[in-house]
Amino acid sequence: MNREYLNRRHFLSLCLAGGAMLLPPLLRGDDDNNGDGSNVNFALAQTGITNRKVVVVGGGMAGATVAKYLRLWGGSGLEVTLVEKDPAYVSNIMSNLVLSGGRTLSSLNYSHASLTSKYGVQVRNGTVVAIDAQARTLTLADGTSLPYDRLVLAPGIRFDDAYGLTQADYESAFPHAWHAGPQTQTLRDQITAMQSGDTFVMTIPAKPYRCPPGPYERACLVADYLKTSGKSGCKVVVLDENPAIQAEPHNFNLAFTQTHAGIIDYRPGVSGIKVDKTTRAVSFTQGGAQQALTAKVINVIPPQRAGTVVDLAGANNSGGGRWAGVDVLSYASTAVPNIHIIGDASATTQPKAGHVANQEAKVCADAIVRAFLGQQPDPAPVTNSACYSPITNSTASWLTVVYQYDGNSKTMVPSGAGVVEAASISSKNFSQMNTWFNTLMADSFA
Repeated sequence: MNREYLNRRHFLSLCLAGGAMLLPPLLRGDDDNNGDGSNVNFALAQTGITNRKVVVVGGGMAGATVAKYLRLWGGSGLEVTLVEKDPAYVSNIMSNLVLSGGRTLSSLNYSHASLTSKYGVQVRNGTVVAIDAQARTLTLADGTSLPYDRLVLAPGIRFDDAYGLTQADYESAFPHAWHAGPQTQTLRDQITAMQSGDTFVMTIPAKPYRCPPGPYERACLVADYLKTSGKSGCKVVVLDENPAIQAEPHNFNLAFTQTHAGIIDYRPGVSGIKVDKTTRAVSFTQGGAQQALTAKVINVIPPQRAGTVVDLAGANNSGGGRWAGVDVLSYASTAVPNIHIIGDASATTQPKAGHVANQEAKVCADAIVRAFLGQQPDPAPVTNSACYSPITNSTASWLTVVYQYDGNSKTMVPSGAGVVEAASISSKNFSQMNTWFNTLMADSFA
């Protein structure tokens, strides 16, 4: 057992097991800071690995993190290529604050430049159009063929046509803004155009979906904006296909019934949602009764599934073809050899969230490096889900839960007290949220 293995093992035990309040302050700065943390430098490990190639598809939280740590832990003999269609990553985390005016969209842009300049990751901007798992190659839209020893897929999610709306509708009059970017700005513009007495209707799909607390957070921030901007008599109606609030139930219930009382109208257990694009009416069933609402702004969050590249690989073998089944000891596909799937696209018992994607990426990177060294994956991985949720433009809540591997079920299960949420909503939490966010983004992109 070599020294590099011990150092990596110790690092994982520290960075994965800690709770939300224990994240190391790798980067501190302004609340609106998306710098690259260029004052921090790392040396690549000396592992003896040579002539190995890993291709990573997707440059978000999972993909950027796994590319970085494969180089850090695998050393210079491990060639890592990151394929990403967009020139920069726009963080979904904190993007709801753009809707309330608490952040700018530009503050959420993260470059992949540090992955190249600091760690030697080769970044290719392109789209994957084919994967040959037998030959271990993938093909880009420009015809480039990339060989690999291991392929890591981190494509995130894509959205179903749903509730009478199509992809074209999402890109125009009915933005879901569940993938941060132009739709976020479109939705922000629609919200700021609301007048006193107008109604904002949003829908929440049945789980699993990206970021369990995110929709409830969004409802709070839209309500906060409407209240503080003097738009009196406005309503935020939340139509939830789930039977109850899916994350931080105590604090979101307080937010709905106290902080934003009289503005947020939360309706759980809704089904049969349908949007009439012409009349802007939203019909649905709740408690066996059919109902309908008209709204100035309709924000449908559609059902989700793994990104297209998972289908190309033939790895969409879970959840009726919606997600990728994986072995959580290594995030190896349970359908296709030499392919790993991390982040929102994988089917695990952990939430689909940015912090979890970062954690899964490290477990995956560690397992791949071990495999190249002829070793087995860590038999007892530990991960942590931590998340802060802004309730207003100056207050927040949080949750954290540690997951550990259960050999009987072969899944990650909550340990200790399970999911813990903040005792209250506070401005202190809001301040800590910014430190947590800056730290997390630096760990993935800097």
